[in-house]
Amino acid sequence: MKASAREWASDPAAPGLVLHTPEGRPYRFDAGALCLELLTTGGPGSYGRHEALDEPDALVAWAQRSRLTPGLELSVSEAELGAARAVRDALLRLTLARVHDLTPDEADLATLNTAAAGPPLVPRMTRDGRRAWAPGATGTGLLSAVARDAVELFTGPYAHRIRECGSPDCSLLFVDTSRPGHRRWCAMERCGNRHKARAHRARGRGTPAPGA
Repeated sequence: MKASAREWASDPAAPGLVLHTPEGRPYRFDAGALCLELLTTGGPGSYGRHEALDEPDALVAWAQRSRLTPGLELSVSEAELGAARAVRDALLRLTLARVHDLTPDEADLATLNTAAAGPPLVPRMTRDGRRAWAPGATGTGLLSAVARDAVELFTGPYAHRIRECGSPDCSLLFVDTSRPGHRRWCAMERCGNRHKARAHRARGRGTPAPGA
């Protein structure tokens, strides 16, 4: 029996973050990279309406929902929260520049590289062979991990697959790591299905579907 979208969205073993539509319906969005997951928390300009990093605990909560190994015990200061927003905003602009084939801003590159130069989170192995995190993790270490992940993504083999959702009213960014490399939507059960519904209605009217 096929699981419903709600059941799949709540499956902790599935990749990605559980997001919600404006109507409150959950769906799972797989950004394909840790650094791009951070972009779901808001950003500069019009992205500010989605701002989620309003207190240190919000960054902790995001880290615990992210693709990092579970069990990260993180301490975040107000200063580190401000730095996280600055890194996120710079990363958003850099990602959009890559998607739209624009020249990246030097200040944004400096922000990213400065964060990457910091001491990262320290992994360790438990007695039963599982991956865990060393105690004393900080917001600075988290930002270093995110920034280093971004450097690896932007300079790696999937750099040309960083994309924006194909829906005209969705701004989610992701990297397509699938084998065929044909991913178009943030999530099939959200924008993919909405496109199918629009295409079906358009065929009935004899007009092309938006975004087709």
